[in-house]
This record gives sequence, structure tokens and C-alpha cells, in this order.
Amino acid sequence: MIIGSSGSGKSTLARTVGERLGLPVFHMDREVHWLPGWQDRPEAEKTARVKEIIAKDQWVFEGGHSKSYADRLARADMLIWLDIPVVVRLWRVIRRSLRDRGTTRPDLAEDCPERLDMLPEFLGFILRTRAASRRKQGAAFRNARCPKQRLQRPRDVARFLASL
Repeated sequence: MIIGSSGSGKSTLARTVGERLGLPVFHMDREVHWLPGWQDRPEAEKTARVKEIIAKDQWVFEGGHSKSYADRLARADMLIWLDIPVVVRLWRVIRRSLRDRGTTRPDLAEDCPERLDMLPEFLGFILRTRAASRRKQGAAFRNARCPKQRLQRPRDVARFLASL
């Protein structure tokens, strides 16, 4: 289970871990949060989809949705918290928005292209929610009974990947 705030590198880390360990990867934004065209999936469907995914024998599941932290942690073999500084995360979001504008990243639902007109709102969301998100992620990390890793810098991520 990989958690972290927007721009922390969850999707990239999940893909890499999945490739190295031969595990299926599930992205919260693609499988749970979004329907095509940036339409928000109804909450009851989100919960059902999370339960379907975590019922599988093996997975790397990245993303937010703190309402499902307890259920996911109950089935996880490891928790990875990407607790990356907000300045790094903001830069990453700006860079990927510019790089990927007009295209849909593989970790997003179909027809959810990067749009520059959405960038200011998204950056504001990151800034507005950073403290609350970090509190929720920190609580999940402290309460996790499985092995856990808190990675705070890109070099921590590189060291973790080298250890796999």
C-alpha cells in the first residue's frame, strides 16, 4: 500500500515496485476515483471498487482515499508513505502538467487528459489540504501493524528501490 499527497511519486513508485516484484498495480485515480472525462465516481462505488481490489491475493495499490486506509492496511503486507516536501510536490505537478498536457497518464481513468486550465485549482487544492492530508497519512503510518517505510526524499525512494 502506497500513500502520499499529490505529486509525491505514488504512481511512479507503484509501477516500479510492481515491475520489480511481478505484482499487479492498481492506481486509486484510475480504478476508484475517476470515471472518463474527469467525472467523480459515486462514493458507494468507490468503496466497492476498493474492496474488490484488496480482496485480490496480490497487489500494489497506490493512492489517497483515506476512508479506505483501515481496510487496505488490514490486507497490506507493507505500507509505504511518501512524505515528500510540498515544494517538491508542487514542482512535480507543474512539470507533469506541462509535459503531459492534452494526454491521459496511465494512472488516470480514460479521457482524463492533463489540462493546464485545471492547474491553478489543483495547486490550490494541494496547498489547502497539505496539513490535513499529512495528519491522516501520519496516523495511518503510526497505526499500521505491517512493515512500513516512510520515504521523505527522492534519495530515500532510490535507496528503498535498490533494496528490493
